[in-house]
Amino acid sequence: MRRFSCPPPAPTGPDTNDVLAAARRYAASAQPVGPGARLAVVACMDNRFDVTRLLGLEASDAYVIRNAGGILTEDVRRSLAIAQNALGVEEVVLIHHTDCGMSRLDDAQFASALAERTGLRPMWRPGGFTCAEQDLREMLTALARDPHIPAGATARGFVHDVTGGSLPEAPA
Repeated sequence: MRRFSCPPPAPTGPDTNDVLAAARRYAASAQPVGPGARLAVVACMDNRFDVTRLLGLEASDAYVIRNAGGILTEDVRRSLAIAQNALGVEEVVLIHHTDCGMSRLDDAQFASALAERTGLRPMWRPGGFTCAEQDLREMLTALARDPHIPAGATARGFVHDVTGGSLPEAPA
């Protein structure tokens, strides 16, 4: 059996029962949600950083969409189209980060290993990339050309340094 090139770390943190208990505490103290947010954020699902804390946001300040690599998948495009055309979102922030596992993932190798392990090739592209800045530029170009995203919509890309905490804008 082919092994994945990036073995997963040993799991830590809460389990489902812990998060359900937290959800009950949250429900007991929940406040009414205000109007829709004007900002959407697409970021990696990496648990080394909290997007809302990084950006100084409250939970209702932005629509936060996270996936492996913070990449522009079909579903992310769908969510952004809905956010901008139905929910009033005016700005999109794309965030990649340093030391991302997706920057070391070879799509073909991963797809082959997954097919060997499960008997099925994935119908989706894993989305590995080698350069965060270049991937952000390609994502920004794709958003600008997407007919479902309003013309002239504001979108910017950033690379979060998970070690130092900075968030420099990716060069255009």
